[in-house]
Amino acid sequence: MTKPYYTLANFTGPNALGYLVRRLHTLMVPIAEAQFAGEELTFSHWVALVSLRDGLTHTCADIARHMNHDSGATTRLVDQLEERGLLIRERSKTDRRVVNLKLTPAGKTVAKALTPRMIDVCNLALDGMNVAEVDALLSSLKRMIAKLEDMQPEKVRGSR
Repeated sequence: MTKPYYTLANFTGPNALGYLVRRLHTLMVPIAEAQFAGEELTFSHWVALVSLRDGLTHTCADIARHMNHDSGATTRLVDQLEERGLLIRERSKTDRRVVNLKLTPAGKTVAKALTPRMIDVCNLALDGMNVAEVDALLSSLKRMIAKLEDMQPEKVRGSR
């Protein structure tokens, strides 16, 4: 985009990108959590399992950053998954300070078995959109995420 989209005239809460993304998250999480109500594993357990399965995370600290959880809560969550035999901790061979997490075959099976619940939640949110709209939305979100992941705080402050 050559010209900035937002200006003082059109930057309002209901029109702000951050507000819309956060609102979507706020609305989706309780629906997702309800899919796991009464089960042994919570939505947070599933997110941790899938983040390991998909290579998005490798350590407890990675999961904490990925889920925006504090390290104590994440350690308890990982402990619970380990106690259930869904993941194991392995000390890194190259850096003994690092403890990597690895899904067990049971962990992979559970993550796969619970995924349809989240597919239903996502499809509910996308209902009424056609394939091209969904593809464009996902592509745009991935590009924005990649851009923001690459940005350093100094660059953001210096862009004004």
